[in-house]
Amino acid sequence: MINQATDSSSTIPPVPRGVAMDQKTAEQPDIKALNSAVKQAAAWVEPLQNEIRRVIIGQDHLIERLLAGLLTGGHILLEGLPGLAKTLAVKTLSQAIATDFRRIQFTPDMLPADIIGTEIYNPRDTSFEVKQGPIFASMILADEINRAPSKVQSALLEAMQEKQVTIGEQTFRLPELFLVLATQNPIEQEGTYPLPEAQVDRFMLKVVVDYPSIEEERAILDQVEHTDSSTMVRAIISPDDILAARRVVDSIYLDDRLKDYIVSLVYATRDPRRFNLDLQEYIETGASPRATINLKVVARALAFLNGRGYVIPDDIKGCALDVMRHRIRISYEAEAEDITSEDIIRKILDTIAVP
Repeated sequence: MINQATDSSSTIPPVPRGVAMDQKTAEQPDIKALNSAVKQAAAWVEPLQNEIRRVIIGQDHLIERLLAGLLTGGHILLEGLPGLAKTLAVKTLSQAIATDFRRIQFTPDMLPADIIGTEIYNPRDTSFEVKQGPIFASMILADEINRAPSKVQSALLEAMQEKQVTIGEQTFRLPELFLVLATQNPIEQEGTYPLPEAQVDRFMLKVVVDYPSIEEERAILDQVEHTDSSTMVRAIISPDDILAARRVVDSIYLDDRLKDYIVSLVYATRDPRRFNLDLQEYIETGASPRATINLKVVARALAFLNGRGYVIPDDIKGCALDVMRHRIRISYEAEAEDITSEDIIRKILDTIAVP
């Protein structure tokens, strides 16, 4: 078994709460200006969260990760048992944004054309016309994505990575604000197919949705009892607001020492011995370079959501599980000892010193 650190203070020095970690002050950006830009660009965040919470009770972690996906353009995979508001959360988010939304219900008998579209013969002018599929929307809910076979799941790959779709000999660009939010039931449930590794890696985050607390479930019961037209979701922001916020997120300051910290966290999943971690027998393959990139962009998004123009170590540690849990393939030894990828990530976070 992996021994969790009992006193993280012995391996992790005090975390600086400010931004002045780099002694080369001449090279630092104007933090006050960045904070001001973030405050102005994030004016819609709290109203949007409040609007979503009128429908979704609890699930604060899920809501925060959905907003992080909006701010970075990264696709999100939501995993949880049925009935935990995964689909409702995505639908509510889409309604709170003045943009187009499509829900695709994945089933075992689906074909790739059901997603991307196909060419249809027009007998009037003896030519083929393209009929676009539901993928041509800004926000896509791929509901129960693991209930469709791999050929259908792979139809999303080009769209997710390249933001374009090829039908016949024609290539079509997707909207600039294009986001795939997929839900899946746990793999061990009957009638599901494991997602191909290439597609899993294209999801920026894998968020595990858990049961609500007992207080939250009591509030859900009251909300259902009084459901009426007042729970309709209002559009709070437009795609232009989100695209403008993304430009601010890209400018958020990330210290070089934190960049080194990100690289160390990811590299430790590939070569744990280098960091004095006895984990090599539990890891089949480590996280890909996409994990490194996504840790950076998600940490910036979390800083933005917290009203800061700079990243702190807690932003990186806070998103490490969601960024890396689906990018580490555990070994048979780990399965035999009931060790998960989350256990491995937590051990790495407890061991590698924070700058």
